[in-house]
Amino acid sequence: MSTAPTPTPAHPVEVSAGELRTWLAGDAAPRVLDVRTPGEYAAGHVPGSYNIPLATLTEHARSVADHLDQEVVLVCRSGTRASAAAQVLAGTGGTGMHVLTGGIQSWSGTGGEVRETAGPWELERQVRLVAGGVVLTSVLASTVAPGAKWVAAGIGGGLTFAALSNTCAMGQALMRMPWNRGGGRQLKDALSGLAGRAQG
Repeated sequence: MSTAPTPTPAHPVEVSAGELRTWLAGDAAPRVLDVRTPGEYAAGHVPGSYNIPLATLTEHARSVADHLDQEVVLVCRSGTRASAAAQVLAGTGGTGMHVLTGGIQSWSGTGGEVRETAGPWELERQVRLVAGGVVLTSVLASTVAPGAKWVAAGIGGGLTFAALSNTCAMGQALMRMPWNRGGGRQLKDALSGLAGRAQG
């Protein structure tokens, strides 16, 4: 990508996985900011990217925007959270926002290098653990308190709705947990890395 498309605050430019690979290989490589949870990031991310989960970025938008002095490509699982992050940063006056079309799924699916690091479980695995644990516990409890079976039914109904609406209330709730938000140290490390590149 020799010349990056010009984004506007209201409409960040979408960048395909192939365009991003070309752009990263050039002299004016963009910053890549991954807004997924730490667990998702640890499970596989674009090499050289910085991880600031969407919830943390939203809380510290001004500080993050102040450290972004060049073109930025925002990455998430499919593009939805990255688009939301672009809107948040644009609200602080931030410019040069781009969104990776199809997110990390598109990046890895088209042969992009993915790096893994240690970290908490990815969000989908956490949802399966919590949902399965609640269902199992409520079914076992129903042998003593028959009404507990309705807790399992509620979880089943919630998962069905999540599939039909392509949303997940449990996932949204888990994203707000401390281990998924990214602590102050993680934010500090990401901002320090961004500042270091700006000085380099």
